[in-house]
Amino acid sequence: MLILPDVKVYDTLVIGMGPAGATAAYQLSRAGLSVLGLDKATHPRYKVCGGGLSARIDRILEDDYKSVVEHTIYGIQFSYRGADPFFLDSSSPIAYTVMRDRFDHFLVEKARRAGTEVHEDEPVTSCRQLFDGIEVTTDRGRYLAKVLIGADGANSLVAQQLFPGRRSRRMATLESEIPIGTAPHYPGTGRALIDIGATPAGYAWIFPKQERLSVGVGDLRGGLASPKKIFDRFVRNEKGLAPWKVPQPIGHPLPIFSEHNEANRESVGLVSGHALLVGDAGHLVDPLFGEGIYYAVRSGQLAAESILNQVNDRRCSLADYEGAVRREIYEEFRVAARMANILYSYPRFCHRLMPRYQHIVLLYYDVLRGRETYQTFYARAKSVAKSSFKELLLEAVSLR
Repeated sequence: MLILPDVKVYDTLVIGMGPAGATAAYQLSRAGLSVLGLDKATHPRYKVCGGGLSARIDRILEDDYKSVVEHTIYGIQFSYRGADPFFLDSSSPIAYTVMRDRFDHFLVEKARRAGTEVHEDEPVTSCRQLFDGIEVTTDRGRYLAKVLIGADGANSLVAQQLFPGRRSRRMATLESEIPIGTAPHYPGTGRALIDIGATPAGYAWIFPKQERLSVGVGDLRGGLASPKKIFDRFVRNEKGLAPWKVPQPIGHPLPIFSEHNEANRESVGLVSGHALLVGDAGHLVDPLFGEGIYYAVRSGQLAAESILNQVNDRRCSLADYEGAVRREIYEEFRVAARMANILYSYPRFCHRLMPRYQHIVLLYYDVLRGRETYQTFYARAKSVAKSSFKELLLEAVSLR
């Protein structure tokens, strides 16, 4: 690596200081590596997002993150096109909600305290592979690093410039946040709402925050032809939202994992030379309900582990990161994709089954808590469904 006198070489450079980037930076800095984090925005910065964290986050994050939790979710109201609500609550949390400005800022400051050098309001203009590292250029200067972590979101510049031929799959979502003050939450304290018939191949949601409701619609298998019309129809059908004026929704891409792309290693590769992709930049978003924050945090941790392993043992390689993601995350996503195909092909049928098979819904809650995996859940759910397959198939055909 040709080093100019005024250019510092970092052990790792992180582009994008959201949950994935900030988590990786924290882990690496805490271990003693020199880390530079670049972000195009200044934290805390507002980001439209449902802000849902499945309760399994407790297994991978230290408890101090609870200081920025807005609401704890114990149950879900499932609806079909605004009708036939089915409630199922539990005695322990299944999820938490956060405001992304507070949550992301918390993680950035934690990384900074651990030793990460953070440059905010400094967008990256280019990155280039070198023989033994990476060169990154911004409008303020040039930086060199031994390893680059691309954590710059669904429209990742790192992916575009350093991962040629990598195809992307982004789904449209629209979301608004309603300020409700201290008024009672809808559909109830400790409860989120999921409407699995509100979009052609996805769902609509209402996630409670401390003094807000996040309301949105998303499509997880295709494109929303008229997203604003679908959003307006959902809001209109949810009579519980009538007391409040719903602000205009904001659109953002959801980089859903695609099993079709996963079969082509080149299209979804997470390691290229000295660069790694994490979080949304790596399209590590659950294809069933679009959860991304948990997988952003976990991929940031896995990336940091692979870098530290390589530093401590030259027999290790950055490719170990991709192997870890494939084993731990892609195996889950493949099962989640099969479940999504069933749920969004037969939403009315699946909704009708929920009251009858409450124990299966509760089993899914254990997936959210990290007590079950998608694989174990799917196997057990299939076993239950097999016992009355003919009856269910006839009902599915009649309701489709």
